[in-house]
Amino acid sequence: MNKKAVFCIVTALFWCSLYAYVPQLGSFAKNLGASYRMIGLIAGSYGISQTLLRIPLGVASDMLGKRKIFIVIGSLVTVASAFLMFLAPSPVMLLIGRFLAGIAAATWVNFTVMYASYYEYDESPKAIGIINSVNRAGQFIAMLVGGIISFYFGMRHVFLFSAAIGALAAILSLMIEEERCVEEGQLFRVSDMLSFIKKKEVIIISVLGALSQLITYGTTLGFTPVVAFNLGATYYQLGIMSMLFVLPQILVSALAGSLLIDKLGERNTLLTGFAINTALSIVIPLVPWLWALYVVQVLNGIGMALTFPLLTGLVIQNVPGQLRNAVMGFFQAVFGLGMILGPILLGTVGDKYGLQAGFLAVGFMGFLAIMLTIYHYLSHHMSSKSLIEGGKC
Repeated sequence: MNKKAVFCIVTALFWCSLYAYVPQLGSFAKNLGASYRMIGLIAGSYGISQTLLRIPLGVASDMLGKRKIFIVIGSLVTVASAFLMFLAPSPVMLLIGRFLAGIAAATWVNFTVMYASYYEYDESPKAIGIINSVNRAGQFIAMLVGGIISFYFGMRHVFLFSAAIGALAAILSLMIEEERCVEEGQLFRVSDMLSFIKKKEVIIISVLGALSQLITYGTTLGFTPVVAFNLGATYYQLGIMSMLFVLPQILVSALAGSLLIDKLGERNTLLTGFAINTALSIVIPLVPWLWALYVVQVLNGIGMALTFPLLTGLVIQNVPGQLRNAVMGFFQAVFGLGMILGPILLGTVGDKYGLQAGFLAVGFMGFLAIMLTIYHYLSHHMSSKSLIEGGKC
């Protein structure tokens, strides 16, 4: 089996472990007595640990010139996270368990950069599109199997399934082949890293990534399941809903980094994705039927696939190999803020003014993303072929 195939299998299992229980988590927490604010904190804790760790992990990886060890450790942490929630399910334990899941997910910086190292530098958006597609495939399988398990055996067994899949990912991750991109004379220097992350283009891409994640984790992976639950959805139907969000991303994520850029250009691809997600954020609490919410989920998945994988590939497209983990770590730490603020914003506003107002607040953040994208391209008079200028490895 070639190295790309092994890496993709480990990636799929890793994300399967992290997302098997996510569709039902908010409703499960509500059944355990959690308030909307607590549900927001549980969802947001996943982003808090990522934001705290992604830059240190990226820097450490670049300084050591190693990525595989972080992938192995991340896979092991998924096991600890899920097993804790299986042993003692309560709102507080869900909060701690999801915080640990965020620690595991923080190693995604190492996954993305390591997989991109299997490709030429100008193929970074293509590589990131492929690995994001595999990421979504793992999530899709997780939600399908997790929904079935929750329906027949209950939520605690979904956590147990998650732990088992994480253990399998950890074992197979030992087979990953690691390639060093740091050539002689290309050692990691903090000054070089700072020069890249201070670039205006990198900062704007990172903020756009944060806004994209704010929308997703506030709505689809945060409170859209609560809306569905209020419409009478079962745990199994919540799993179906999340699968419908992930399914279009499996295909569109792979295309966004190559074919769609050629057809639409980077700017129009980003604007289309943000426009879809923004409009739907406002619509979600107004949907009166569960089947209509299914349609919304599919469209939301398409919007997400148009923006986030493209931003992830662009941020390291022209970054030297010895700095890629650090720059990717910065990007992922910034977008981690969106993962924190999205559910907390919607939950806090929802507790005070109602869920509809919370979704409207998230929709406003999407409008800001559209304005920032337009401003960036207009102010720099850039073509839709390039967002970043930088060094080459």
